[in-house]
Amino acid sequence: MIRRLGLPAVLIGVWWLLSAGSTSFFWPPLSVIARTFPATWTLDPILHDVLPSLARLALGYTIALLAGVTLGVAIGSSATLRACCEPALEFFRAIPPPVLIPVIALFAGYTGWTSKIITIALGCLWPILLNTVDGVRAVDEVLRDTARSYRFGRLAVLRHVVLRGAAPRIVTGARQALSLGVILMVISEMFGADRGLGAAVVQFQRGFAIPQMWTGIILLGLLGVALSALFHLAERRLFAWRSDS
Repeated sequence: MIRRLGLPAVLIGVWWLLSAGSTSFFWPPLSVIARTFPATWTLDPILHDVLPSLARLALGYTIALLAGVTLGVAIGSSATLRACCEPALEFFRAIPPPVLIPVIALFAGYTGWTSKIITIALGCLWPILLNTVDGVRAVDEVLRDTARSYRFGRLAVLRHVVLRGAAPRIVTGARQALSLGVILMVISEMFGADRGLGAAVVQFQRGFAIPQMWTGIILLGLLGVALSALFHLAERRLFAWRSDS
């Protein structure tokens, strides 16, 4: 715990010292930002900005996780399906997800939750899908044959052999997707949204409320740390059977 908190403590101390005598309007002292934080993020913005953002992230991420693992297992298990899908997968993987935000907004609308959830889901889908495909392909065929020789059914082979064998790659893709989902959550809210963390940061910037803007950026970082910790906890519980967890 001390080692984990050491670097953040050092970075905060350096920021505090370097900004202590700042007179720049755009680079206020960290002490001013710290005093502004509790006054900025009261109950109302937490209920109407933070929680809706997290809810959209959760919905989009869950959709991407379910779709990515399901499609990844199907594609990774079939050489024919993989050959058919590989060109399309490579094409869509090369497209940066933020580029799709205006296109999605044209069809789903700039306001409301739909376009933002679709944006998060599409962006998070590819790391999960591609890592699942690679993980399924890497499962040892000897293990599959051994399971069949013991008369395991298809569902048993899928659960106990394929998914467990591909679990490390699936977790890697899910972790990458979570970080990408936070980024897309913020960017999608900067396009036409009136509430949400991304919209709040933009509104602070446009209103020249610079300390408040910095509090929003810091809050996003803190949420990222919290989500990473929750992901690590879920990983340890879900994959407790792995010796390296």
